Amino acid sequence: MTSLQSKPPADNPDPMDELPDEVEMSFFDHLEELRLRIFYALISVVVGWIACFFFVKPIVQILEAPAAGVKFIQVAPGEFFFLSFKVAGYTGALLASPFILFQIILFVLPGLTRGERRLLAPVVLGSGVLFFAGLAFSYVALIPAALNFFIAYGADVVEAAWSIERYFELILGLMFFTGLAFQVPVVQMILAWLGIVSSEMMLKGWRVVVLSSVILGAVITPSTDPLTQSLLAGAVLGLYFGGIGVVKLSGR
Repeated sequence: MTSLQSKPPADNPDPMDELPDEVEMSFFDHLEELRLRIFYALISVVVGWIACFFFVKPIVQILEAPAAGVKFIQVAPGEFFFLSFKVAGYTGALLASPFILFQIILFVLPGLTRGERRLLAPVVLGSGVLFFAGLAFSYVALIPAALNFFIAYGADVVEAAWSIERYFELILGLMFFTGLAFQVPVVQMILAWLGIVSSEMMLKGWRVVVLSSVILGAVITPSTDPLTQSLLAGAVLGLYFGGIGVVKLSGR
């Protein structure tokens, strides 16, 4: 006699689909919980902003380093003073981002099953590491390449004297969007875990990804030189194919 392996009965669900800490909360309880998490997150941003404001000049000097040889000027009274608040705000929010992420996790954790919680840790850790890697890549590679293009293009016609506020708008935006672009492997893992796409499907669509990465490089990078755009496009492609490898190793 042969035995047939049947699926678990309906009254014995998969433990990975269970909610470990199932607690009944009303709609207003959820709103109160959300309000509390937002309040804690805002407090952390304010604390980070105040702390960074006391060190804003060294921070500004670090961010000015890629533009070696450029003279920065104020084109309006108090421009650098108000810029100091902006730079301190950005860096303060960056320092507070782990705590903000922790508050988000605390809010969504009760509604996640055991299986979803297993995915949460690698997604959060990978997202944070990739975002900061994107910031570093932008600071070390993209910003110097773009600035060198701008400086060299008009070197024989004009002297490089830039508005300090316009410069920081340029590099802070480039760093932020590069950090977002580096989230490609995280998106791939989430889509694979949800069963929307597989590693084979991702590999088959490589032509579309190549075109998309080139367009993304042209949109995000401020200069029109092919070197800067190729740097970002190449990094995104490397992350994409690396994400395929990770998805493949996970069995998806």
